[in-house]
Amino acid sequence: MLLILLGVLSLSSAQAVEESFSFDSAEQRASFLRLTAELRCPMCQNQNIADSDAMIAHDMRRKVYSLLKQGKTEQEVIDFMKARYGDFVHYQPPVTAATLWLWAGPVLFIFIALVVIVRRKSVTPPEDMAAKLAKADAMLEQEKE
Repeated sequence: MLLILLGVLSLSSAQAVEESFSFDSAEQRASFLRLTAELRCPMCQNQNIADSDAMIAHDMRRKVYSLLKQGKTEQEVIDFMKARYGDFVHYQPPVTAATLWLWAGPVLFIFIALVVIVRRKSVTPPEDMAAKLAKADAMLEQEKE
């Protein structure tokens, strides 16, 4: 029983030590907090690495910490994470030809749909169509009698 208790206590203390980071300055700590809030967890996909409890988020936090301790700037840390995990990892992806279509596509679709709708409303039926409709109305009137 004592062995189990010691095992549980050692696990909880190891977990607490794992996430206790010491910083050289308040600015370095602020950079760490900004970066961990700005980088997305690749596993959770809807959480930043500061809030995620996934193992990869723990690893990413440790890497952000070590890069900051090495004197890297925030942009260098972001570039490292993008190179390793792709543009998806950053909540502010760059504007590229592929991402531009994500914004322009729906707007272009709405514009084309409006043009088609306006064009259809402005088209009047041809003369022979009006004559055919009048003939059909006359036939319906004859059947009613």
